Amino acid sequence: MKLTKTRVKTRNDSPTKRNSGGSQTDATVKAFLRELEHPLKAEIELARKLILGASSEICEGIKWNAPSFRTSDWFATFNLRGRGGEQHVWLILHLGAKAKSGAANGKIADPSGMLEWLAKDRCLVTFKDSKDIRAKRVALQNIIREWIACLAK
Repeated sequence: MKLTKTRVKTRNDSPTKRNSGGSQTDATVKAFLRELEHPLKAEIELARKLILGASSEICEGIKWNAPSFRTSDWFATFNLRGRGGEQHVWLILHLGAKAKSGAANGKIADPSGMLEWLAKDRCLVTFKDSKDIRAKRVALQNIIREWIACLAK
């Protein structure tokens, strides 16, 4: 898997364009994805659309050299590097760019068992392919909405 280094100097705190669903997309993210060489690029873009569609409050930007999402603070980031050569789409849910004392573990309903807790304030969501993403669409969007509510507290 080859990842292209796409670095565009821009301020990620001010998304630029609002899509029809109300969520804000960012030209920097679009440029980053256009240049990205990744075996699961289409799946990453599908997951991105589902995340943005979860709430009109969600904006995107490039943070930690990957597409990331925020409302009042950053809360989700794609892991584009993967682990041990596995080919999955990994989404890290977290409580912002700076460590916070609050915990999300136990506060987020996960009836589908999608969340792999990495710490009390961070978890991993793994998708195998586009079929898996589509099958988990409703669960993902519900988790994203709960995560945002947890972030606001």
